[in-house]
Amino acid sequence: MSITIGLDIGGTKVLGVAVDENGTVLADKMLPSEHEFDALVAGCIEAIDALGYPGVPIGVGAAGLVDLEGRLDYAPNIPGVTRAPLQATLAAKTGRKVVVDNDANLAALGEATYGAAIGARDALMVTLGTGIGGGIILNGGVLRGAHGFAAEIGHFTVDRNGPVCACGELGHWEAIASGNALGRMARELIASGRGAAILAAAKGDAHAVTGRAVGTAARAGDADALELLDQFADNVALGLAGLANILDPERIVIAGGVIALGPLLFDPVRVAFARHIEGVEYRPEVPIVPAKLGLRAGGIGAAVLARTLLT
Repeated sequence: MSITIGLDIGGTKVLGVAVDENGTVLADKMLPSEHEFDALVAGCIEAIDALGYPGVPIGVGAAGLVDLEGRLDYAPNIPGVTRAPLQATLAAKTGRKVVVDNDANLAALGEATYGAAIGARDALMVTLGTGIGGGIILNGGVLRGAHGFAAEIGHFTVDRNGPVCACGELGHWEAIASGNALGRMARELIASGRGAAILAAAKGDAHAVTGRAVGTAARAGDADALELLDQFADNVALGLAGLANILDPERIVIAGGVIALGPLLFDPVRVAFARHIEGVEYRPEVPIVPAKLGLRAGGIGAAVLARTLLT
């Protein structure tokens, strides 16, 4: 049985999975994500060791600009980690074959291999988490670009006067449509004197309000939470429609923590997407679907990439 390990490094967590050739997750381990390189590497090694399967190849997906040599050059949601030789360091410290790519690229690879993008030659993968990541399946393969930096889809400007993105620019799509953005929108609503049910879902601590609290209140039918989700869904759809106009995907797959909102998010996103995309009545419908691999998509995709090291 061919087994590989995949690591998914995000702004808040490192998720490790051991995966067989059928896409079955045999073991997993989640740890907090450190924001200093040596500590981050130590956490990755801890996750690898906890999974077992000594000696098997390792694939790593990291949230940021990963070049073609597996160096994490810039990660806006992992402060303190820049120009980091992640692939070379992990290979040296583990004595194993290691390959590193962008986390959303690998989520796209995972979904194309085992999940919601199976059979699609041209698909767009969008991860809505701490930030927004993207992966583009083009002619059946992952588009990496000239330097490995393709599909940084969270970082195009949708509002020059919008909120500050984690990268420092104003009005990037990530700043209004990521999971973190939903939490910020909810805190702003509470500061305006509304959103009592959202605040209650966060046990009365306004600083602790996240998108999860919005979801809790919305499921209970709270009008403020439902209105906020409609606004957030429109923000999400605005970027999706722009990307669909450029890429013409046959399918859009959404991953990340916000997909736990289910129809509360996907229904208004689909409605708003149809409102924003060019010539909606003249083009085939573009399905917008949740990732089937859930929060493990990036880790599973990393394990799929690691399988290339076996040959």
